[in-house]
Amino acid sequence: MTAHRRRLPGLALTRDMIARAFPGPPPEDAPAMLHRSDGELADGLAVTMTEGGVGDGDLWLFAYGSLMWMPEPEIADAERRVAVVAGWHRRFCLWQWRHRGSRDQPGLMLALDRGGACAGIALRVAGPDAAEKVASVWRREMIANGYRARWVVARLARDRVSRPLPPVRALTFVVNRDGGRYAGRLDDATIAAHIAAACGQRGPSAEYLLETVAHCAELGIHDRHLWRIQALVAERMGGGLPYISMR
Repeated sequence: MTAHRRRLPGLALTRDMIARAFPGPPPEDAPAMLHRSDGELADGLAVTMTEGGVGDGDLWLFAYGSLMWMPEPEIADAERRVAVVAGWHRRFCLWQWRHRGSRDQPGLMLALDRGGACAGIALRVAGPDAAEKVASVWRREMIANGYRARWVVARLARDRVSRPLPPVRALTFVVNRDGGRYAGRLDDATIAAHIAAACGQRGPSAEYLLETVAHCAELGIHDRHLWRIQALVAERMGGGLPYISMR
């Protein structure tokens, strides 16, 4: 995987801070979030693969959140390259009432929303069984009606010695604006308040935020939204560290 690395500000949010606030997950609350059936998931994946013209060849996925740092085992060996997708930006705009939050303390998850651009990772899943390999990713992202599958054009980063790489058509997951989980454009203080207080069976919302922003930093990806939110969450969780302006 290649990336142009540059110096970025340190993070105010830490794992110790999160562990002190959330020593354990809350009780399971399965009814908090309705799930699609196995048949619905399989049908949706088949239609999307057909729309994307995926046969026996490779498949590209564009990752911008947890898929960057928590990939499914089936795609753990996928080729990875920093990439940029235009027309979509990464934002905490998806309510989470179960896995990283609860009905009493809903968390917020990242999704791609309209406008701007987003830097993330393009993963090349090798054929001929690429569609089968991404089935677990599809299930994780599409099971709770928060996302829509979308084919986008990803511009791949290159190292200093390689020639420019052609863009690739990649599958990604954008927010479902028509679903009940769409939070809209919340202000930063409101986003931080929810993330700082939320925890579900998969862990705190703050952990999801920290892992994502830390991996972006490792790759040299500068995302002002993530940096502002992590600093505000750290303040709310008692870190006592100053807000890091990214202007």
